[in-house]
Amino acid sequence: MTRGWPVELRSRGIWLRPLARSDRRAWHEARERNREWLRRWDATSPSGTHPPRTFASMVRLYHRQANAGQTMPFAIEYDGRLVGQITVNNIVRGSGQFASVGYWIDQAYAGRGITTRALAMVIDHCLFVAGLHRVEVAIRPENAASLRVVEKLGIAEYGYAPRYLHIDGEWRDHRLFAITVEECPGGLLRRLDGASGSA
Repeated sequence: MTRGWPVELRSRGIWLRPLARSDRRAWHEARERNREWLRRWDATSPSGTHPPRTFASMVRLYHRQANAGQTMPFAIEYDGRLVGQITVNNIVRGSGQFASVGYWIDQAYAGRGITTRALAMVIDHCLFVAGLHRVEVAIRPENAASLRVVEKLGIAEYGYAPRYLHIDGEWRDHRLFAITVEECPGGLLRRLDGASGSA
């Protein structure tokens, strides 16, 4: 079992909870509404690999991986509605103690700070509850909205990876960002709220 999982996280109308089979309809509706908007950023499978064919099989795979300590798949709810997903992937223990995070959000809810707060919540959980030392985020250079998210949180860029992930049918370059527990004393939510001047 993943340390710190399953878990539910809440902050200012945002509820992060394990993605469940009961989310099928809301998840499909959100994905369908946002098909064109998300297409440029969606992970795809290279030739010869087979992703889960149904939502139920995807959730089962996530749960198996979570039970093996490899992932933490969160649904993002805002004011009671599923508006996206944020997933901690590739959890490495041993001498590494790191993971990567990926996310998507419904276009109708973009620009409201939901993704930024959700990422801060997840990173704080990873570093201060799940016991990880480092969390990474890989972003396509063209994804200005996602680049603003890491900028708002003060997550430093550390590298550039040519043809890093298979996205929208091709191997795509990514900018690489990471933060360690030493770099965010008090957590990213505290940093975010301090930067916005709110309590």
